[in-house]
Amino acid sequence: MTTIVKEIERIQTGVRIEKRILKVLKALAEFHDLTLGDLLEGIVLHAFDNKTPFGAESLKLIERFREIYGLDLTAADSHRLKEKSTAPRKKNA
Repeated sequence: MTTIVKEIERIQTGVRIEKRILKVLKALAEFHDLTLGDLLEGIVLHAFDNKTPFGAESLKLIERFREIYGLDLTAADSHRLKEKSTAPRKKNA
């Protein structure tokens, strides 16, 4: 079977993401010997095609990583997240 390789252009981006989500994604990418960018591209392309990006084995692994990193957020929390406020810096007098 011949694999068709498609040439693409990648760009660097500064995306902000919830800390524990990032830890789980990085652990999953490392486990599968992928870059974080490759993993995210795969997840997004699957979602765009209305397909699940993960099989049963990966879902079990994700659940373990979620426990390790204390990730208790679910899809129900999507679009309802608020960043913690940071205390204002005191000005030097």
